[in-house]
Amino acid sequence: MNTASKQIDTPHGRLAYVDAGGPGPAVLFVHGNSSCKEIFARQLESEVAARFRLIAFDLPGHGESANAPTPERTYSIHGFADAAIALLSALEIERAIVVGWSLGGHIALELMARWPGCVAAWITGTPPAGANDLAKAFLPSPHMELTFKESFSAEEARAFAQEAVGARVPLEPWMVDACRRADGRFRPLMLQSALAGHDLDGREIAATSPLPLAVVSGEEEPFVDNAYLSSLAYRNLWDRKVQILPGLGHMPLWEAPSLVHPLLARFLAGA
Repeated sequence: MNTASKQIDTPHGRLAYVDAGGPGPAVLFVHGNSSCKEIFARQLESEVAARFRLIAFDLPGHGESANAPTPERTYSIHGFADAAIALLSALEIERAIVVGWSLGGHIALELMARWPGCVAAWITGTPPAGANDLAKAFLPSPHMELTFKESFSAEEARAFAQEAVGARVPLEPWMVDACRRADGRFRPLMLQSALAGHDLDGREIAATSPLPLAVVSGEEEPFVDNAYLSSLAYRNLWDRKVQILPGLGHMPLWEAPSLVHPLLARFLAGA
């Protein structure tokens, strides 16, 4: 298994990625706002990686990837999806399952609708929503105010990182470093794009896409309204239900991999 970071040039800047090189179908992991590919380390080093080709990358303006050369082009949900497509094309990957966490889940939904190679998608900590659904999809939280703030103080970066992985989860230094490294220009630009309706409507994608969609959420999810998730119409909801994981928060893949991996492996095997 190879988990060394590599880099590749794309029209959205130089992107850093890890390709664990498993024998099975490709699976692209997409991280959240102000995070990085290392948030999926527990998947890349798990038994799941022995069965599937797991790939995680840093979004433009995040982690080891370069800042976007044209921020207005890249720093949006649809722009990040374009960057993911460019990465997959550069790696000559024609088909993949997409696993997205938080912001990454919104990108995964966009890929479901726009990239012909998408086989299925798993979203965690992500409400399928359009511009008119944001108030219903998310719970009121100080964290949400930081989500679109351009600059973080050291204290805000630490708070954002801690809330993202869960209050009970030990915070690792690289998580805070990722928040502080992120090109803060992407946050307000991303909000502007969403409010202007420039991104595809995630709720409509969930309701109309024939591709299998796994919707997974922690029972103690602090930002996404789980009642909203369960109220939506889905065309092909995996297991015919929203998966609510007992006792877990916003990032179950990091918080409780031993609980999540059997579920993830079953989803990937059936996709």
